[in-house]
Amino acid sequence: MEKERLAAFSDGVIAIIITIMVLELKVPHGSEWTDLAKLLPIFVSYVLSFVYVAIYWNNHHHMFQTVHHVNGAVLWANTHLLFWLSLVPFTTDWMGENHFDRNPVMLYGLSLLMPGVAYYILQRTIIRLEGEDCLLAQAIGSNFKGKISPVLYLAGILATFIHPLLGAAMYVCVAIMWLLPDRRIERLLLENAAAPKPD
Repeated sequence: MEKERLAAFSDGVIAIIITIMVLELKVPHGSEWTDLAKLLPIFVSYVLSFVYVAIYWNNHHHMFQTVHHVNGAVLWANTHLLFWLSLVPFTTDWMGENHFDRNPVMLYGLSLLMPGVAYYILQRTIIRLEGEDCLLAQAIGSNFKGKISPVLYLAGILATFIHPLLGAAMYVCVAIMWLLPDRRIERLLLENAAAPKPD
């Protein structure tokens, strides 16, 4: 099966997720700066979630540049990822509305952990289809960031028992780690394109 429909569907779902999140930013009742300041926790949670969704979209786009075709298993693994991402607006809103209280921050951490697990499953499903020597397998290598991220999410969830903002800080650290662009896929694609084609 061709990958284009899967990529287009994923792009559409991710665009809707971002739209839902921004629609939760309500205009304050009042025209004073203090009225606007009351929305700061909601805005901060929105920014963090926007960054996370953008990271997933960016990495998803890069990953599928290495894919030649998909099968039913890849379609379902991709849908599994989109399911967990679709819950991010709900947990974002709950966390922001409750000013980063413990339970919302814990659930938010879980809503970040599960897409991370789903993304790993999607990667492995693609590699199983395309072979252990495929471009994606070469690009991710030992996949250190992919393996350490769930550990940091769990640490953030547990850290909320000490203080909710400590857990939130852990989630920010993971986002920063993924913000640094991973150029391995781009480099391998360029090398593959520049390699002489067999006659």
